[in-house]
Formats: sequence, structure tokens, C-alpha cells
Amino acid sequence: MRETFSVPSNAPNPSQHNTADYVFENATNFPDRVTIRRRVDGTWQDVTSRQFATEVTALAKGLIAAGIEVGDRVALMSKTRYEWTLVDFAVLTIGAVVVPIYETSSAEQVEWILSDSQARAIFVETAAHQSIVESVRTERGAPTVDPGAPAGTAAERGAPTVGPGASESTAEGLQVWTIEAGAIGAVTAAGAEVADEQVQKRREAITVNDLASILYTSGTTGRPKGCELLHLNFITEVNEVTTELAQLFNQDTSTLLFIPIAHVFGRVIEIGAIATGCTLGHTADVKNLLADLAAFQPTFVLSVPRVFEKVYNTAKQRAHADGKGKIFDLAERVAIRYSEASARGSVPLSLRLQHALFDKVVYGKLRAALGGRCIGAISGGAPLGERLGHFFNGVGITIYEGYGLTETTAGICVNRPNALRIGTVGQPVGGVTAQTGEDGELMFKSDLVFRGYWNNEAATAEAIDSEGWFHTGDIGEIDDDGFVRITGRKKELIVTAGGKNVAPAVLEDRVRAHWLVSQCLVVGDRQPFVAALITIDPESFPTWLEQAGRPAGTQLSDVVDDPALHAVIQEAIDDANNAVSKAESIRKFTILPFDWTEATGQLTPSLKLKRNVVQKECAAEISALYG
Repeated sequence: MRETFSVPSNAPNPSQHNTADYVFENATNFPDRVTIRRRVDGTWQDVTSRQFATEVTALAKGLIAAGIEVGDRVALMSKTRYEWTLVDFAVLTIGAVVVPIYETSSAEQVEWILSDSQARAIFVETAAHQSIVESVRTERGAPTVDPGAPAGTAAERGAPTVGPGASESTAEGLQVWTIEAGAIGAVTAAGAEVADEQVQKRREAITVNDLASILYTSGTTGRPKGCELLHLNFITEVNEVTTELAQLFNQDTSTLLFIPIAHVFGRVIEIGAIATGCTLGHTADVKNLLADLAAFQPTFVLSVPRVFEKVYNTAKQRAHADGKGKIFDLAERVAIRYSEASARGSVPLSLRLQHALFDKVVYGKLRAALGGRCIGAISGGAPLGERLGHFFNGVGITIYEGYGLTETTAGICVNRPNALRIGTVGQPVGGVTAQTGEDGELMFKSDLVFRGYWNNEAATAEAIDSEGWFHTGDIGEIDDDGFVRITGRKKELIVTAGGKNVAPAVLEDRVRAHWLVSQCLVVGDRQPFVAALITIDPESFPTWLEQAGRPAGTQLSDVVDDPALHAVIQEAIDDANNAVSKAESIRKFTILPFDWTEATGQLTPSLKLKRNVVQKECAAEISALYG
């Protein structure tokens, strides 16, 4: 294995440039090109580059009228929707700082982010969000005001007050604008007297070294930390990644964004689409995602592995329910073998013929489920798994798995069309130097690495060492060709009583790939063997009831000890154990009568498991495994 690997930059130095310029360059160079397709009253409507720039400018003028100054933090709490992107670029255009907040955040999380970031204003989506913010202001105290920021409320600073959809507490100085109450129109109208030149002057004064956004980590452990991302970070990420994935990001492509833009992954795709002319769409209605994909027909999508697992599992279940299970299973094996053979550079004639047959009867239907035009996907947030990667690649939807953190402005490694190795997270992107430490920790140097944690010098010093290396906390390997493989999380390593080091992610990912499994937590630190807690997918559970001959409507709590259910889950355990040594294998498991979700507090908005939370809540179940 190679310790250090560097990749030369693909992109020119973006000196004297800023993220907001993408919008206005498009309006100048391609005024009539469709930059966004916006859903209005159930139909998709085109928004041209010129129209979008006009709306961004108008909203930016309203923000100036409301007293938002250069460097002021403006929070944004909303689902993925057109207004998210509009507000994002309007705030960036006037040199203010965007502070995303997940729309599912609790009052405590909202209070912390508003207080820590010292936000001057916030856009919220709904009345419910507004109520959370109001409760934070009245019950938990006002956010701390930066002494260097303009004092008082918008009115006190000489700015006009904003009408419907807005509220402001004079004592606390936090302006609250509610999107679904007409805030976009109200803020825009309030800026009617502001000259376009004021917006242009603000934008032209922004440099790459200015702060663009503070993104708070999802908080799998401890209190979220605010990552300071500069315009340089976003521009470098967009230039490098879209160059590497030019097949996906160009004027003839489109993508439907359905993951949260509050997450750095979604944010970078949003900006990258605007920068390259890729037509962007938004939806947050995941329950009706297939219908939205069919209507929008994106050429590529992006998501976390769990969504790809669900697409695969749903297709498999439907095929078995329709009596076509044997055909699907054979088609699945052919797709995987075809992809593996293609990676080796030689596909036997017999395999090509089988693949061509199943392409007509099976694979085409899977591609149709993603809209019919989808040729690729980007996956991040967690390991995808080789089997799933080869399956989709064999079906004709290549998933380009990548790796990155909020601190690295999303992807710092990525597979690409000319350098694809399924089972890895690809090579470092251009301008990145990667290295593994003595303990296997992945470290990076790049313009993608954040400036530091907001108001937290100690955490910054811990993350970025004196030589400028960012320590990811992830354990990995770098092969001779520079392909990176993630093997675990440094703080999550389990050391058994026998002294064996176990990376739980390898086992958890394999178990979770089973169609009946929702989540898996591997345990065993300082214990004689490795064990696991398993939760059942509530959407798949009725299918199992039918297959097992159990009465429809049976509650999961009534069958968690059912031998037939344990036998099915044992199949997932056995498959996972094939990937590790005997000492690392799962010897025992417990099926829980409930699932872990974001709503119940065990998953982050990016669907990562909060290990500390689960281990605390399930202490009795874990103890029973070793009783």
C-alpha cells in the first residue's frame, strides 16, 4: 500500500471569483438556457438563466433593504425546494454567510446553531418552523449578537420593515422570514428602491478567501460544530469534481435533487449544477419520488447508499411477489458478473448474450423507475458495498461512489468514468494530496479543506495539524493507483476482550444490504465476541409475514423471537461474516421490536447512525447479548 498520493489540479486558480458569480455569468453568456425546472401546482416550469439571476438580484436587494450587511449570518431552515437555492444565492450575492439548518432539527439544535453562529436573520419554510424559532427566542434566550455587527433591528438600522411572512423581535434583533407565508415576495418587494448597482458592488467585492457558509456537522457524537467554508472551498470543489464527472455535469444533463441541501453533499451538487449548466430540479417528497423521477427524467441522481439499497430491495420483492423471482435473481447474478467482467476488460460472448436478453426484460424496467434517461448516479455519506455497485453498473446505471466530509466541502475522493474501481471511493480529486497515518487514519491537504470550526479553536487545532494535514478520523487504505478504500471510523473501532480490532462498518454495511434489514449496530468492545442489534425494515416486514405464512397485521414485537425470522436474518449475518475473519465475525444478534429513525433521534439527517445514542438507549439489550 502507498502512504501518500497526490493528484494535480484540473482547474485554473479561481482568483477574484466567488460562488455567486456562476448565476450572473450564466445570465450573461446563456440568458435563455433553462437552468432550473421548478414545480408549480404539480407541473414543471422552466426557469431560464436570465430569469433566475433577476430573481436572485431582486431578493438580494430586499436583504440589503432589511439591513443584512457583509459577513452577517443568515440561517435557512427548509426542505429541498426552489426557494432554498434562490435564498442561498441571494445571500451569497451580497457577501453574507449562509447557515443551513436541517428542517427536521429540534428546538435545542436550532437554538444552538442560531446562538453559536450569531445569526442576524433566518428564512424558515413553515409556520411550524417559525414556532420553533419563536420558542427559542422567548424560552431559551436570544442568540448572542456579534459586537462587530450593526446594532439593533432592521428598522433601527434605517432599513424598511418587511411585510407578510416576516416577524422580528426588537429586543433580540433576529429577523424571521417564513417562506410559505409569502416571505420571498415580501422581502423582494421591500428592496424595490435599492439600486441594482448596490447588489453588483457587494458581489464584486467578495473574494475567494471570504466566508461563504457555516455548515454544522450532523452531530453523530456531541454537539454539532460549525464548519467554516470559504468561497474558495466551494469553487474548488465544483471545478474539480465537475471536471472529473463532466459526463454528468454539462449543458445537456439534468438532475433532480431530493436529499437535503442543508447537507454539504446536496449543497455542492446544487452549486455544481448552476455552475455547469446542468438543469436542476428540487423535490422533498421522497414518498412520491418514483413519480417525480418519471416526470422530471433526470440524466443522473445523487443519494446515500440506503436509497439505492431500497430501490434494489423493492424491485427484488416485487419480482418475487409477481412470481418472477427466479428470473430477477438470475438477472441479478448476470448483471454482477457482467460488471465484474467489464472491470477485468473481457466479457465472454455467452455473458454478453445473457446480459442483452435481461436488458430487455429486467434492466430496462429498473432504468425506467429512475425516469428512463438516468445513466449514472453519485453516492456518498456511507460505503455502498461492492455487490450493490456491480449490480447497478451491470444494469446500466453506473454509481460513482465518493468520499468526503463537511470539513472537505463534500467529495475529496471520487470514482469517475475513466477511473472506476467498484468497492473503493475512487481516487483523490484534482489538487488533493492524500496520506495515511501510522494508525491508518486518512489525512488530506487541499483547497477543499475548511478554514476551521466557528468559535472553536481547540477543535480546529485537533482536526488540522501544524503541517496542514486534515485528520478525517476515518481509517482507510490507499493502493498503488491512488484508489482509496474506507475500512472504518477511528473512534468506532471495537477492541474485543481478546485484543482483536474490529471495524464495525464493514459488517454493518453488509447486514444492512439485506432486503429485510433496516439498521444494524455491531457491538463487542471489551467483550469476548462480536454481536449485533438488528432492526427490521417496516416496509419489507409485511412481505416477510406473507412469505412466512404469518397473519397479516401481526406486530413485529410479537415475532422478534420467531425462528423463521431469525433464520432469514441469519442469512444476512452469514453474508457479512464472509467479509471478515472468524475472530471478527458476528456470533450473536438480537432483533429489536422497533426501528431507528431520524424522527426518533437515532439517525442524523444524512441517515448516519448515532452510535452513542443507540448504545445508551439499548444498553439493556446489549448487556443481554453477553448475559
